[in-house]
Amino acid sequence: MNTTQQRSGLVTTALLAPAGVFFFFLLILPLIVIIVYSFGERAPAGGYSPAFTFDNYLNLPARGKAILNTLTLAPLATLLTAVAAYPIAYFLAVKVDPRWRLALLVLVMAPFWTSQLLRYYAWILILGSKGIPSWLALIGIPDLRIINTPYAVLIGAVYGFLPLMVPPIYVSLEKLDKRLLEASADLGATPWRSFMQVTLPMSLPGVATGSMLVFILLMGDYILPQFLGGGKVFFIGNALVDLFLQSRNWPFGAALSLSLCAIMFVAIFLYMRFVLRQSNLRQEAVV
Repeated sequence: MNTTQQRSGLVTTALLAPAGVFFFFLLILPLIVIIVYSFGERAPAGGYSPAFTFDNYLNLPARGKAILNTLTLAPLATLLTAVAAYPIAYFLAVKVDPRWRLALLVLVMAPFWTSQLLRYYAWILILGSKGIPSWLALIGIPDLRIINTPYAVLIGAVYGFLPLMVPPIYVSLEKLDKRLLEASADLGATPWRSFMQVTLPMSLPGVATGSMLVFILLMGDYILPQFLGGGKVFFIGNALVDLFLQSRNWPFGAALSLSLCAIMFVAIFLYMRFVLRQSNLRQEAVV
């Protein structure tokens, strides 16, 4: 190895070292601690007691309700968010004058400028007995309960995470080669068929990216189900808060945390593999 290559290697190492240290101490090391804790036992006064047992993993069904809610509501909320975000992103990328796109995109992101707690408090009022249910009662739909139900959690999730879903889809649609749409129209395809066979497949990477952002945050969310679920709709995040801060059963909480990580890893891997494969197949078909 010559001097130039050695210097290049040293420069690369020096540039990567801060990120490597950051990655090790804030991700790898905490993960190792959680793994060790997951095989321990709860101390008599709470906390962690050294041991090696699989009881914490065998006891996971005790939190089955929280796991089931998370595995059903989080994917459903992600799907609904994608369905709501796609028309907005399509409108911004295709229909809006380029001079106004940036301003409108900033307006989409505007809710992130306010506190998440404040926004969920607002939804508590909107979905509460003096909000939408009282308005529906005026038109003959009485006794409708929305707050503290899974429906309220889904509504809050779509509203809260919509600004995360729109930009990735917008970027994919903005990069779409318009000549493909023109070619599709010249070959006799209807606008709907062109959308289904050209626009949608080509934008799948953006949909996948946005879905992963929303799905990952929803899987570990605590505030959303706590506020709009009213303590009746539990997610894994709520179970973890209870185990670590109230029950002080740190080993069981660590086992549940690792289970959440494993579920997310498998779900993301399968989803990305399916979406990217479908996207590649569609692009090959278009070409």
